[in-house]
Amino acid sequence: MKKNILHLDLDTFFVSCERLIDSRLLKRPLLVGGTGDRGVVAACSYETRRFGVHSGMPMKLARRLCPEAVVIRGNASIYTKQSHLVTEIIREKVPVFEKASVDEFYADLTGMDTFFGSYKYASELRETIIRETGLPISFGLSANKIVSKVATGEAKPNNQLQIDHGFEKSFLAPLSIRKIPSVGEKTYQILRNLGVDKVSVVQQMPVEMMISALGKNGRTIWERANGTDNPPLIPFHERKSISTERTFTKDTIDVVKLRTTVFAMAESLAYQLRRGDKLTACISVKIRYSDFNTYTKQLKIPFSSADHVLIPKVLDLFDSLFQRRLLIRLVGVKFTDLVSGNYQINLFDDTEEMLSLYNAMDTIRNKYGELSIQKAGSIGAKTIGRFNNPFNGEPPIVLAHRKQ
Repeated sequence: MKKNILHLDLDTFFVSCERLIDSRLLKRPLLVGGTGDRGVVAACSYETRRFGVHSGMPMKLARRLCPEAVVIRGNASIYTKQSHLVTEIIREKVPVFEKASVDEFYADLTGMDTFFGSYKYASELRETIIRETGLPISFGLSANKIVSKVATGEAKPNNQLQIDHGFEKSFLAPLSIRKIPSVGEKTYQILRNLGVDKVSVVQQMPVEMMISALGKNGRTIWERANGTDNPPLIPFHERKSISTERTFTKDTIDVVKLRTTVFAMAESLAYQLRRGDKLTACISVKIRYSDFNTYTKQLKIPFSSADHVLIPKVLDLFDSLFQRRLLIRLVGVKFTDLVSGNYQINLFDDTEEMLSLYNAMDTIRNKYGELSIQKAGSIGAKTIGRFNNPFNGEPPIVLAHRKQ
């Protein structure tokens, strides 16, 4: 049976969400992201792109390139809510789908041609999403995920494109090699040095030459350029780690502020572990100084999800790592080696009062939100918290603003 894989991508998603809230932003150049000097562009409208603005660019540079643009800080809770609305529509309409990111989806429509027509069904699904959410969305339909993703990129903005079976190679041939997923800036420069600019050149090269130039990744790029790479859909994303980090608006050496931030991070991550019935066996702390030198320390521990176990160890790691006494630009905390399970009570150290306290605090958080109750040690770092369950099988949302 011929495969029919659909790729859906919400156009300039953060921008579209902001325009839903405020119609005055329609057709105006718009930047969403950090508003400070160290802010990064999380999303930009098509009106700004002719000035050379793109996502991931420093906000300071984007403002210089397009001074008339409206700059919005961004609200991750709104984007998460809109993403869930689209997800539920897709969940109801297709048998198997993968949520690749907050604004990107794959769906397997194989076999639909027998009864209805895959392209017709995809078109009606797109119309339903636009009608019920008001968000513009594009799609590509082909025999595999890679060609469908490239087709979506060619269809944008707010359009659709089908690549018929057998025409994958001819569709990809005239495109720039940068259109192939996994070809980043460094890979592109290596290929340009080899005289490769178009996908058609890679199609004519032997796979051995690509492997010798790019290693294992060379075969993947060669298969994608020929339209033969066929990765499976992943309906559920299993999280192997959970982390959070903050870049300060101003470099700081305020130890109280730094320890408060790290304390709040550890408290937040520990709560997420308990909410997802997970335990961690490895904790790590990251520090980036003002000179951009970055240092990380990690520690193996017995499996735990308890605040009184994790927070002191995270603070100890921070104290041992913070040795240079330079201004700090960023701090982060990460828990890895995650397994399913509940906290094992320590017969000698744990008390009934402490366990009851955990239960009461988590009950309040589950009902009123993570920031509804905090330990005294984390007060002052109120921006640290999550809007969704990191263990719900969906990929993590990229926050529009990660500054404190």
